[in-house]
Amino acid sequence: MKSMYGRQFATMAGMVLLSFLLLGASFAALSYQYTLQEKQDTLMRNAKYIAEYTSYAANNNGSTVWTTDEFQQYISTVAQVADSHIIVATNDGTILFATDGKHVLYNMTSRNMPNDIVNAVINDKVYEGMTTLNGMYSSARFMVGLPVSSSSGYLQGLVFFSTNTSDITAMWRDLSAIFVVVACAVILVAAILSSVTSMHQSKPMKEIAAAARQFGLGKLDVRVDVGNRRDEIGELAEAFNAMAESLSKSEQRRSEFIANVSHELKTPMTTIAGFADGILDGTIPHDREREYLSIISSETRRLSRLVRSMLDLSRLQSDERAPQQQFDLGETMLRTLVSLEGKINQKHLEVATNLPEEPVMVWGDQDAITQVCYNLLDNAIKFSQEEGTLSLSIVPKGSKATVSVSNQGKTIPPEELDLIFDRFHKADHSRSENRDGVGLGLYIVKTILNSHKETITCTSQDGLTTFTFSLPRA
Repeated sequence: MKSMYGRQFATMAGMVLLSFLLLGASFAALSYQYTLQEKQDTLMRNAKYIAEYTSYAANNNGSTVWTTDEFQQYISTVAQVADSHIIVATNDGTILFATDGKHVLYNMTSRNMPNDIVNAVINDKVYEGMTTLNGMYSSARFMVGLPVSSSSGYLQGLVFFSTNTSDITAMWRDLSAIFVVVACAVILVAAILSSVTSMHQSKPMKEIAAAARQFGLGKLDVRVDVGNRRDEIGELAEAFNAMAESLSKSEQRRSEFIANVSHELKTPMTTIAGFADGILDGTIPHDREREYLSIISSETRRLSRLVRSMLDLSRLQSDERAPQQQFDLGETMLRTLVSLEGKINQKHLEVATNLPEEPVMVWGDQDAITQVCYNLLDNAIKFSQEEGTLSLSIVPKGSKATVSVSNQGKTIPPEELDLIFDRFHKADHSRSENRDGVGLGLYIVKTILNSHKETITCTSQDGLTTFTFSLPRA
């Protein structure tokens, strides 16, 4: 069943059938146990009564009284009233008398009871169970056996009561018939109800499917009318609209990304090609060739950095993640800071560090976190004012270690703070003013920290810009 109605109906019908099966089985089992126990108790009481009467008659008149018409008539009356078979046997199990209450069962007279039943009565003083008496009965009957003992404890004989269990089987048939009728009625009602509800549910589902098909054809402005629905279908429609909005924005960002990449690649390549052609065709004087070759070299390195950053970004956005490990965050930050000593000295920056004396062990991909530290410090140095202060701090607190990198320079406008982590974004809106950057450093930082399930924030006020992130402590 591929339709929603078919699946819903199958589920509902299955639940109803399972419920009835469990209920019917439980009720049948309880009824069977109750009826069987009641029959056992009744047979046991009757067997005890017959055993006592048989012992009393034998004590007064001898064991030969069991063959008299008066005794057998009395036993037959009891068997008829109890709707049971009564068997009187000798100590070794030879049947002396058997009756069903209406007739004497001559076919059983002088035959022997099964040895296991006889032994159970003699040794355990009682027998209870289902038996055919080795074929004497055509079907199994429930039987109770007791010894007939004198007042002194002498074994005088054996007495057995048996009853048919067909009434229990009949009760089970009645229960089965009731179960089938009720189950069919409930399933019919369920089919009607599921038909109505599925029709009500399938209409908006079809609308969502139609909108999804249009969306797949490139119509990114298609949305589903939720209306006043507040159920699961309404939530699905709202989720679809949210997905459509997100995909529309992603498509817009993709277009912008392609345009930005094209621009970033085109600018240095145009510069390189123009100056190289100028040198080759003699447009650039010979005495200035070295100057323009230096520009070509700078643009080539810039192009290389752009390609390398894009490759790093592609790796970070893939599903491959390096295994996390424990490492000293303070040592990583200091090692990264030392690698940037040349750039720090060029701007005559003062470095202020606030690092714990003890190692700060954290969990993460050490290589990736090293790149985070490098990008943040490089960014801070790049936008620091001459002879400014570069600050670095690590504060362990609770289960986290918080890292802050600050620099003194231009204040980032509040409207720009949410955009600085976007690809190719530059706060000065100039593609040429800062030719060392490609606009991917902070985006890579954010991507790495997101893969560690961490976030990064930025504040900028009165010329002091601070980037803050945290990592879980080991």
